[in-house]
Amino acid sequence: MHDTNTRAVKPHVELIAYTPDPEKAVAVAAKLCYSDADISGLYDGVSKSDVNKFIEMLVRLGHLSPIEHASFTFALEGVSRALLAQITRHRVASFSVKSQRYVGADKSFNYIIPPAVEALGADAAERFHAQMEQARAWYLEWQALLGSGERSNEDARFVLPNAAETKMIVTMNARELLHFFGLRCCNRAQWEIREVAWRMLGEVIRVAPSLFKTAGPSCCGGVCSEGKMSCGNAEGVRARHAKLLEGVKNL
Repeated sequence: MHDTNTRAVKPHVELIAYTPDPEKAVAVAAKLCYSDADISGLYDGVSKSDVNKFIEMLVRLGHLSPIEHASFTFALEGVSRALLAQITRHRVASFSVKSQRYVGADKSFNYIIPPAVEALGADAAERFHAQMEQARAWYLEWQALLGSGERSNEDARFVLPNAAETKMIVTMNARELLHFFGLRCCNRAQWEIREVAWRMLGEVIRVAPSLFKTAGPSCCGGVCSEGKMSCGNAEGVRARHAKLLEGVKNL
């Protein structure tokens, strides 16, 4: 019988905050670089057509610093500690992460099961679950030996696997997101961060379509940058990107 305090979870990605009217903020910042007008006048005078025009110009010229004025904050749940190690390599970002020191695994322990394991069938998934239960049992054993409180948590957690679930709040500016999507939406990226990146792109493209309509791996806008290491499925990636754009107005 399964330990009811140990369970597999799936990723959840939600955009919880962002710069008000992010595309207009970017356009005003861009226009300021070429204008002697006061900023309040510029802001009031920027139309929707100006917004699209300036963003397209910025991307075409590679003048991306104004894009940094728009920021986006995401809630990520149902993701692994393995993903945490990857996403924090993107250093132009802010992270707040559920602590394994202050939040113990004694009351509940969630984990992420790789799709490749699930694809092996029910027996394989059952075996993986049993291993997660064993990891939690080891954790509880060490927690008991070390005593209660955060001090025992911080050392008992050493036996927890990369599959252990974590939760985090992530904030990135639009320029860093473009870089992030270029790397992590690629089929060459690890499966979990790739899935999270596509979900993040789906969130921001609805609120800032002009900023992110061309975001994604290099094959979405031209030739794959991976060369001989290409996944060989550029058409599939483009189709996924096109699906994100469906129903988004005023592109």
